Amino acid sequence: MDDPRADDVAALLSAHLAFCNEHSPPQDVHALDIPGLVDPAVTFFSCRLEGRLLGIGALKWLDDDHAEIKSMHTDRSARGQGVGRAMVEHIVAVARQRGFRRLSLETGTMAAFAPARALYAGAGFVPCRPFSDYVPSPNSTCMTMSLVGED
Repeated sequence: MDDPRADDVAALLSAHLAFCNEHSPPQDVHALDIPGLVDPAVTFFSCRLEGRLLGIGALKWLDDDHAEIKSMHTDRSARGQGVGRAMVEHIVAVARQRGFRRLSLETGTMAAFAPARALYAGAGFVPCRPFSDYVPSPNSTCMTMSLVGED
């Protein structure tokens, strides 16, 4: 776990929000900012190598059975090195340990989000209907995975 208010984390979050705002219309930017990430319903994680921040991600409690992946972002210099995959695997493992039965996420449909969609699909997430407060949008896709019966 890490503090989203740390200077390097805040800088990576700023890059994440800038990316989302560049590629998505405002009504379809669902990324959490620092106040959203310090909410008690959210557990924030970082991936570091020798102190250098490589990536971030969060797990948000929705209800006793369902959680959501939020604010996944890998530093540009660390892309293609497995950081995103490691973060997803870590969040899935934590969700299982906490007893959630389902883990979901929302990401963009635009070409810029294709690597994220491929990462999530490769980790076992499948498309689903909008969940929680999400509404259908051509700019947004939701994905989910069952955590029941998985090791």
